[in-house]
Amino acid sequence: MSLPTLFLTAAGVGLAVAAPVGPMGMLCIRRTLTEGPRAGLAIGFGIACGDAVYGLVAALGLVSVSQFMLAYDKPLHLVAGLFLVYLGLRTFFQKPAEQAATLRGNGTGMRSFASAFLLTLTNPQTIIMFAALFATLAPRGAFSTSIAMTTVLGVFFGSIAWWCVLVTMVSGARHALGLRVRQWIDRAAGFALAAFGVAEIRRAM
Repeated sequence: MSLPTLFLTAAGVGLAVAAPVGPMGMLCIRRTLTEGPRAGLAIGFGIACGDAVYGLVAALGLVSVSQFMLAYDKPLHLVAGLFLVYLGLRTFFQKPAEQAATLRGNGTGMRSFASAFLLTLTNPQTIIMFAALFATLAPRGAFSTSIAMTTVLGVFFGSIAWWCVLVTMVSGARHALGLRVRQWIDRAAGFALAAFGVAEIRRAM
């Protein structure tokens, strides 16, 4: 398999992995609706960068790092679960006036990027996924740094492509939705985030 073909194949995998709507997808949709496309894209880039970090760990064979992260799998799931529950409850109960004040205080998308990046890093099992991906896509007997980096970049850009599509679709509907509808969407998103958080906490038990 040539490097361009490998890149496109890995991009397709990245797109497929990112597409299912999970807690990060809900967070991206909610931030796009409330704060605009810039915040939504910051969430997407944070997720893609977190996946890329784990991809590099798997690709470069940093065994000690991967073993350390997997050894603390349960505490990381607990932290992620508690944070998702916090985000969910805050989203569910936040009033429009408080929301406006929060938006004015955020300033840039750095906060959204950082929260998404750190949340993504709380799932070290991504390393296992990338290791399996490299074993499947890389030509037999031809695994090299260039092949590993091509695969990581392909997955990264495939993931980014999905988040751009999602943010574009949500942004298109953002101004067509009334305040009351957006409030109900906020409540639904808050409930979903809290539910995902409880599921993460149960995984840590």
